[in-house]
Amino acid sequence: MSSAQLARPTRKQRVRTLWVSDVHLGTRDCQAEHLAAFLKRYHTDKVYLVGDIIDGWRLRSGIYWPQAHTNVLRRLLTMSKRGTEVIYVTGNHDEFLRRYSSLILGNIQLVDEAEHVTADGRRLLVIHGDQFDVITRYHRWLAFLGDSAYEITLTLNRWLNHWRSRYGYGYWSLSAYLKHKVKSAVNFISDFEQAIAHECQKRGFNGVVCGHIHHAEIRQMGEVEYLNCGDWVESCTALIEHLDGSIELYRLADDQARLAALAAAKVAEAAAQPANAEPVL
Repeated sequence: MSSAQLARPTRKQRVRTLWVSDVHLGTRDCQAEHLAAFLKRYHTDKVYLVGDIIDGWRLRSGIYWPQAHTNVLRRLLTMSKRGTEVIYVTGNHDEFLRRYSSLILGNIQLVDEAEHVTADGRRLLVIHGDQFDVITRYHRWLAFLGDSAYEITLTLNRWLNHWRSRYGYGYWSLSAYLKHKVKSAVNFISDFEQAIAHECQKRGFNGVVCGHIHHAEIRQMGEVEYLNCGDWVESCTALIEHLDGSIELYRLADDQARLAALAAAKVAEAAAQPANAEPVL
């Protein structure tokens, strides 16, 4: 049984809001199966797609679109049909959609940024975040070059996890590991976080929900709550607002480890039962 199937509960969990970003549909490294399974787990009032959902940069050089990528869009359309409000916030990889900002199609909205008010009254700015990336804004050629190098790393990551899976190991992100080890990448993340938190505070928001840098995190930065959705390429992460307004960072790897531990505990419990034990009535 796949991890996506293991992650699928028998009943949907009721939550208030889901945020996902950096899905990069149209690329080989998109973890579309896991995302579709994740979305199917929840009954939610709103879903925010926080940019780079469709990778227009990659689709320019060739079409790659398996059924799993269509399934993600179908899942979102089904959720919209059943009453979930879907807010698509544009990013730099799907910037071709920015010309259609403010488009509303039933329960689906297309915007460049949004404001979300949590159940406990906090005002959050929801924005992809490429506007605060100096390389993306002012050195587009360098951004494209970096994107090509990143794709090579993800290819290595895909093969590594193929063999890890063959030998019974869980998912592990090589690219995320390298990103946290390289000083320049760590400094870039810090600069990005500081810039977006400063803008958020200047505009009077209590916090910001963003994506772009593929680094999921929830932390307090002065008076601003910084929440990054992460991605569905490397780490498979999302943000979940529960009915009381609390926000949780979901990680697929943690979920898989929890499910594996539960399965192991059940096996151990069954093995501990005497072979001739009668069931308890």
